[in-house]
Amino acid sequence: MSDLVLGPLLRYVDATSATIWVETARAAVVTVSAGGHRASARTFAAHGHHYALVELTGLEPGSTTPYTVDLDESRVWPPDDPDFADFPPSVIPTLQPGKPLRMAFGSCRVSVSHDEHGNAEFGVDALRAYSLFMAGITTADSPEDSERWPDLVLFLGDQVYADETSDEMRAFIAQRRDPEQAPWWELKDYEEYAHLYSLAWRDPANRWLLSTLPSAMIFDDHDIRDDWNTSWSWRRQMESTTWWHDRVVGGLASYWVYQHLGNLDPEERAADELWKRIAAYGGGDDGQQELDVTDALDALADRADQHPETYRWSYARDFDTQGRLVVVDSRAARVLEPDKRSMLDEGELMWLDSRLRGDVDHLLIGTSLPFLLAPGLHHIESFSEAIAEGAWGRPGKRLGETARTAADLEHWAAFQQGFRDVAEIVLEVAGGRRGRAPRTITFLSGDVHHSYVAEAWPRTGQVASRILQAVCSPIRNPLPPVMRGFMRVMSKRPSGAAGRLLSLAGRVPLEPVRWGVTQGPWYDNNLAILELGSSGMRLWWVAGEVDGRPELPVLRRVATVDPVG
Repeated sequence: MSDLVLGPLLRYVDATSATIWVETARAAVVTVSAGGHRASARTFAAHGHHYALVELTGLEPGSTTPYTVDLDESRVWPPDDPDFADFPPSVIPTLQPGKPLRMAFGSCRVSVSHDEHGNAEFGVDALRAYSLFMAGITTADSPEDSERWPDLVLFLGDQVYADETSDEMRAFIAQRRDPEQAPWWELKDYEEYAHLYSLAWRDPANRWLLSTLPSAMIFDDHDIRDDWNTSWSWRRQMESTTWWHDRVVGGLASYWVYQHLGNLDPEERAADELWKRIAAYGGGDDGQQELDVTDALDALADRADQHPETYRWSYARDFDTQGRLVVVDSRAARVLEPDKRSMLDEGELMWLDSRLRGDVDHLLIGTSLPFLLAPGLHHIESFSEAIAEGAWGRPGKRLGETARTAADLEHWAAFQQGFRDVAEIVLEVAGGRRGRAPRTITFLSGDVHHSYVAEAWPRTGQVASRILQAVCSPIRNPLPPVMRGFMRVMSKRPSGAAGRLLSLAGRVPLEPVRWGVTQGPWYDNNLAILELGSSGMRLWWVAGEVDGRPELPVLRRVATVDPVG
C-alpha cells in the first residue's frame, strides 16, 4: 500500500466504461484489470504528487466486476492490509439501460476520528455507516436499503474544510510553517490541500466505498473558504490579503485533480485542454516518465478564479430517458459587480439553459446551495441583497453587506436575478415548452446542515411537472442546537408570510414561483437516497447510529418520501 497514496476512486461509470483515479507515491504506469478487460495510463505530476486516471472500456452493461490495480508490475489493490480484511473485493458496477436509477447524495463532511471522542463532537459519519452496511459488516433497520446498492453517489460540496481544520490537519500545518502567521490554521497552498484530501478519503471504510461506488462531485464554499464569493466587497477584501491568491489557486488546482477530472465523461474530458496534454504525453526526450503539469494547472486555476467565464466546472449526465442530472457550479461562476449581480455569469446561464430540457421522466438539478430555502429564510436573504445593493440608500448598503457576510446570507435567494432566471427556465420545462414535461424536476442540494423537502408551484398558471427541492446536509457536521430552533421556525408558513413583508420593504418583486417546506427539517448526520422508477421518484434519508462499538454504527432510516410524481 505504500506506493498507493490514495484511491482507487471509482468515478465516471456508464453502461460499458469506467474511470478509476489514483494518487501514487512515485511515477509509474497504472494498470486496472477487470475480468478480461485491462487498461493502463501513465501518472502525471503536480506539486510533487503523482496521479493517474485510467479509462476502462468494453465492459458489459449491468455487470459487477471485481478489479485490481497495479503500479508497473506491482499489485497495490486490493490491499494486503489487515484494516481491509473485512471488506469484500472492490468492483465496477456498470449501468444497465432501463434499470431504475438509484443515487445517493449529500454534503458537508468533516474528517475526524470515528471513535467515541469524534462521535461525541461531530456525530456518526453517515457515509462511513453506509459503507459498513454496503460491505455487510453492519446492518440496517429497513429491508429496502438491502435491496441493492446505489448506482452512484453525488457529493454536493464541502467534502473538505479548508478553513475549519481538524487536529490532524493542524499538526501537519505546524510541521511546515508558523500557524501564528497568515493564513494561520487555515489551508495555505496545494500541498496542504493534498494532505486534507488524504485525511478525508483514507479511512478504510470510506476508502473501500469510494473504490466501489461511482461518484460525482461539486465544490461549495468550505472547499475554498466560508462565504466564498459572497459579494464584491468580500472579494476585494480577500484579494487585498497576502495569502488569498495561494489559497484559491491551490484550492481550485487541487479540486481539478482530486474531484473535477473524474466528473467528466470521456468525451468531455477529451476536450479539456490540460487533459489533452496529459493524455498525449508519451515520455519526454529527457527520459521523464510523466508530465509535470504544475505550472499549467496553477495557471488554469488562477484564470478560472479571475476570469470564471474561461472554465466550466458544471457538467451533465443522461440516464436513458428516465433521468438527466445537471450539476451546476453555484460558487465560482458568480457575477459580483455592484451594478450586475447574479449567481451565474452569462455563459454559465446559457449552458444551463441548454441543458434544462424535457423529454426525460425526471430532471435532477444538482446545486450545492438550496435553490428553494425555507420561505422565511429566502425572503430575509432577498431583503439583505436588496438593501446591500441600495434599496435603502447608503446606510442600508452598509447594513446589508454586514448582515449577508456575518450570517451567510449568500444562497440563490441572495442572488435574485439568478434565482428568477433559473425559475423561469424551470417553469418552461415544467410547462412542456422545452419538450415533453418531466414527471418531476428536483433540485438536489446540501450546505445548510439540515435536511428537508420543499415543493414549488407557478405563481400564475399551471404546469405538468412536480417541482421539488431535496436537501441532504450534513453527512458529518451537525448544526448547533441554537440554530435548529431558528431553522424550524423559518420552515413554518407564518415565517414565510412575515419574510415576504420584509422583502417587500426592500422592494423585491414577487418571485415567479411560490413554495413551502413539505417534509422536515431533520438535523441528523445523514445520507439521502433517491430512486427513479415506474411509480415515480422515491426518496429516503439514512443515518448511522451507535449500537455498542462506536466505530461500527448501524444504519437507521431517518425519513421517507414515497412516491413523488
